[in-house]
Amino acid sequence: MFRTVSIIGDGAMATVLAMLLAEKEIPVRLWGYDPMQLDRVRRSRENKKFLPGYKLSKAIQFDSHDDHILEGADLLVSAVPCQYTRGIWMRLSGHFGDNVPIVSVAKGIENDTLMRPTEILADVLGPGVRCAVMSGPTIADELARRLPATACVACQDQDLAKNVQYTFNCDWLRVYTNSDVVGVELAAACKNVIAIAAGIIDGVGAGDNAKAALLSRGLAEIARLGLACGARPETFAGLAGLGDLVTTCISPKGRNRSFGERIGRGHTTRQALAATESVVEGVATCESVVALARHKGVEMPITEAVHQVLFEHKPVHQAIHDLMIRQLKAE
Repeated sequence: MFRTVSIIGDGAMATVLAMLLAEKEIPVRLWGYDPMQLDRVRRSRENKKFLPGYKLSKAIQFDSHDDHILEGADLLVSAVPCQYTRGIWMRLSGHFGDNVPIVSVAKGIENDTLMRPTEILADVLGPGVRCAVMSGPTIADELARRLPATACVACQDQDLAKNVQYTFNCDWLRVYTNSDVVGVELAAACKNVIAIAAGIIDGVGAGDNAKAALLSRGLAEIARLGLACGARPETFAGLAGLGDLVTTCISPKGRNRSFGERIGRGHTTRQALAATESVVEGVATCESVVALARHKGVEMPITEAVHQVLFEHKPVHQAIHDLMIRQLKAE
């Protein structure tokens, strides 16, 4: 178990992980790029922007100005949205210690480079950086309410995975280990795109049969991409795959599903994005997944359909119709 933890990011997941660590009496510091936002959190002891309604322990320290937050920590948590990960870690890289491990909780694929979060960290900090990834069905609001939940920590170094596991495991969050970093990160990224599609289904009132079909066929295309990238098939039946997909597609708290629902009700992409304070990772990730699938020669019709609706102005009902009349095949 790690003795001191610094969390880079001040969103909902960063905040709730800080709450968990403080509850376990593990010294924790939270860093945010916006000093004014983090100062409001520090003074009110509540993250009203990203996780309203929950008071934060006085044991949590906040560093909105000091980039030296990396120094002295035994573990770093990268809780920065994927598309901002590179810029933030380039800023902080001068204070990074070579042997300090990082656990990433970001979910996405970087535009243009098509890198996963741990690949971005290695690209910025050097190939020797020790990285793990924690993912799973973990809606932050439910974690803040201490409702029972599960997650997995993936890392090639199983000693590091176990240390992260023991650091974050508690009586309301059960943490498992995994060694399939590629599969866990790809599942985490791709499920956000399928969640947008699930929201669209809800927005147009297409029904539960359609949503069940979406989840099962969506998982099939996520797994196809994962296998083409070297992931293990069983990962997609686990917490980071099926588990996270189900939660993200059904929870009213899910940003990607809620965004998709607004699209289904007739909002434009710009209007739907403007309706949320948080980053909707699935929008940018959709572009990356489509590019990666084409590069790997993997068929992902649902993801392609979401891309057409979001970026090519294809009407939702036309996109659904075109999916339904595709050439018949075996499951």
